[in-house]
Amino acid sequence: MKENNPSNRVARRSILGATAAALSAGALGRVTAVGQTREQVKEGEGNNSASNPGPKNPALQGLNPNSYMPPSTDRGVIEPIWYSFDLVHRRIQDGGWTSQVTSKEFPSSQDIAGVTMRLTAGSYRELHWHSANEWAYMLYGKARVTVFEPNGKIFIGDVSEGDLWFFPTAHPHSIQGLGPDGCEFLLAFDQGNFSEYNTFLLSGMVAHMPSKVLSQNFNIAETGLSNLPESGLYIFPGTVPGPLEDDRKAVGGPAVASRLDYTFKMKSMRPLLETAGGSVRVVDSHNFPAAKTVAGALFNMKPGALRELHWHPMSEWQYYINGSARMTVFDSAGEAHTMDYKSNDVGLAPAISGHYIQNTGNDDLAFLALFKSDTFVEFSLDQWLRHLPVQMTQQHLHLSPTEIARIPDLAMNIIPASGASGGSDPQ
Repeated sequence: MKENNPSNRVARRSILGATAAALSAGALGRVTAVGQTREQVKEGEGNNSASNPGPKNPALQGLNPNSYMPPSTDRGVIEPIWYSFDLVHRRIQDGGWTSQVTSKEFPSSQDIAGVTMRLTAGSYRELHWHSANEWAYMLYGKARVTVFEPNGKIFIGDVSEGDLWFFPTAHPHSIQGLGPDGCEFLLAFDQGNFSEYNTFLLSGMVAHMPSKVLSQNFNIAETGLSNLPESGLYIFPGTVPGPLEDDRKAVGGPAVASRLDYTFKMKSMRPLLETAGGSVRVVDSHNFPAAKTVAGALFNMKPGALRELHWHPMSEWQYYINGSARMTVFDSAGEAHTMDYKSNDVGLAPAISGHYIQNTGNDDLAFLALFKSDTFVEFSLDQWLRHLPVQMTQQHLHLSPTEIARIPDLAMNIIPASGASGGSDPQ
């Protein structure tokens, strides 16, 4: 995952930062209403409707060539479908950092807000709780998490790269980086306007309560409370804990252990579908009961592979982990827009809108697709066409029965660069 290196992000941020305000308003998506082919632009450079003799930012244009010189199939203006964590402020504290993309930065993302966070070994994202449900994917390293339930039970577990967790609304919890180098993870909240910086912190709560109240509440003399934090800690260094089982025993063992597992090993699970073009793993409330409001899919695609044309009844929020991609989104008014995506970028396919994702790089593409839903639901264009009477499809698309028979009859298909379908039906 070399593209996910923090030093690469700094370089991208230096290129992109000056354009953040324009991009969040969707300016990049409004360069042209009617697309031009690349050949048209190249042949007519200097005397063409797509030429640009004025000021420009070649570095930014190079990051999104399919928006600056869109394919001829693009039409109109649709809501923004691209943003990047490299555009936003990174809050750096002793022990780690965090950055976020909410509906404030990415107005079209109304269902999900995203956060990336890094904790060094032993450091905490302190004990806290909040108003949104939290879904997370481990990008790097190892961490220990805790979740406390209203029935007095507690969950303590360890997670590593490729694992998930889900923390329900109002449930107090913590995250701590483990050795040897802490961790980095993606958080997704099921409220687009949710801010990671507006959570209920344990340290903040005790700092804003009268000492006499705290003394009575904790049954500790006021003199014993003199070292309590005076403000919120948020992220701070700590000591790397010992073995997981030692922590579980120390709090009371099985008698106080939650019956629900709030973590899930997503990357190591058996793929739901695997073809010559790649694989997909789907996790929702059916196989991860704790995840009641967020469904997720992890896609891995070979160079040139195509995530087939499809749509969902809810918005699809994407986080690109590695590689390069292109997506075209088709809206109901006949509008379409194409954008390019790289590591640490965020994509959005609005609810019901048709779209595809194609690996445009030389490396494998890995990305997450998240939905504000308890169930992963998708409509496959190919499978729909194959399940209609042949005459109906023939008269709509002017394809011969032989050509129609070549269309893959496979949901969630990842089609390899050769165009061959391959793979087996979803389980």
